[in-house]
Amino acid sequence: MKFNKIHLLLLFVALAYGCKKDLGNYTYHSPVDPICDIAAKTFPAIEGDSLILRPQVLYAGGNILKDLTYKWEITFVDSLRTDVYYGYPLRMVYNLPPGVRGARLTITAKATGIQYFYTFNINGITQYSLGTAVLSVDGGVTKFTFVEPDNKTMQADIYAALNKQILPANPVELYAHHYPLQTGNKGVDQYWIMCNDPAKGSVIVDATTLLKKGDFKSQFLSPPTTIIPGHFEDSLGVTNGVINGKLWFGITSTAFFATDYGKFGGPQLGNYTMSPFFMQTWGYTFGFDTTAGAFISFDGGGGFHGSDYVVDGDAFDPTNTGMHNLLYMQPKPGTTYAFLKADNGTIYEYSFLVSLDDYNNRTISPQYKRVFAGASLVQPDTKWQTTIDNIFYFTSNNAIYRYNPLNQDLRTLNTDMGGKKVTMLKLSADGKTLMAGVDGQIYFIDVRIGNDGSTFTQPTISGIPGTPVGAITLQ
Repeated sequence: MKFNKIHLLLLFVALAYGCKKDLGNYTYHSPVDPICDIAAKTFPAIEGDSLILRPQVLYAGGNILKDLTYKWEITFVDSLRTDVYYGYPLRMVYNLPPGVRGARLTITAKATGIQYFYTFNINGITQYSLGTAVLSVDGGVTKFTFVEPDNKTMQADIYAALNKQILPANPVELYAHHYPLQTGNKGVDQYWIMCNDPAKGSVIVDATTLLKKGDFKSQFLSPPTTIIPGHFEDSLGVTNGVINGKLWFGITSTAFFATDYGKFGGPQLGNYTMSPFFMQTWGYTFGFDTTAGAFISFDGGGGFHGSDYVVDGDAFDPTNTGMHNLLYMQPKPGTTYAFLKADNGTIYEYSFLVSLDDYNNRTISPQYKRVFAGASLVQPDTKWQTTIDNIFYFTSNNAIYRYNPLNQDLRTLNTDMGGKKVTMLKLSADGKTLMAGVDGQIYFIDVRIGNDGSTFTQPTISGIPGTPVGAITLQ
């Protein structure tokens, strides 16, 4: 019995010592995370030039070159392509087409195998990615000019110089076409120089080189015999527009990197003659039928619905206005204004609410019809623009007028343009700047609240060959 007690005591001591020793096995030190300052940033890259990215990396107690690995992935969504590079810093010759590209840096800690991800963007540019492209008419000759961001350095009539040919006559619109899935003033891959020239048609220009890419008829799978351009919008990832009085949708049924993606297959069928002024949303397209004198709509797939909406109000009949000459309209969900000219010359202002998203409650609500307060100022070549909150600007010879339909306030902008006739008007996307073109010049008028038109947001561009028709500023 005594022997057993001694053995039990020894066993207890051994167990206690083992437990005491085992406590040390649970001492844990969490790995130190590397810190990198690249996340959510955008870096410029010039096509064909070296791109070196050396973000600041901190790794306490370790060596950022010996203890970490680096993997760089740059995604070119247009063709489902991802370029992968390794090492620190990133060194490459940037060869992706212009535009903003998503990228990711993966840092891996060798000791633990833990990976850390940082997403950022690369904005690919060329010498023509920043500045202002200008379409003008000089003595009856169409000219395309590029002005650098300083608004002073200019390559006048650069299209003719590079392509050794003149552009078609009678230009009507300069349109910026974007790479698939890119919008805004970045990612422009083409300029469409739209002209009413039956002999030569219109031209597509490569925005990265300003070389002619082809005739506009190449935008069609099967081009119509006659192509009369109306107006184009880039609101749904591809270009849609009015051509020959019909609505055309860019093809989206193929992969966005396919050669026919975004091209025009055929007009949206229906008995209508479409005005150039239209609005497109994911649920519907809204416009005006100049033959029927009616406001019309299409569904999200382009099916023609005409005037089958419910009319809620008796201020006027939107299904039959009795007028066919729509001077201007920039429709939008909610309150929309339209300016129509009657056969006797009277110009009327229409106000109505647009609510067409719900298939069970498609409604146009007329608010009023009245003679436009600025009717006597409107000329056959008057240019129009409107802000998102329905402040209108329109030209009359050498003057620009600001009009607020809520109180019918009409006033002249105090902009000194040397008494020259205004031939171009374009409002910036943020509504702060109104671009006005006169012979040889483009003014950037500050139209923010409290400004009377006498100040500018950018230096005036001077030396434009002829009178501007359209301009696109890339920033």
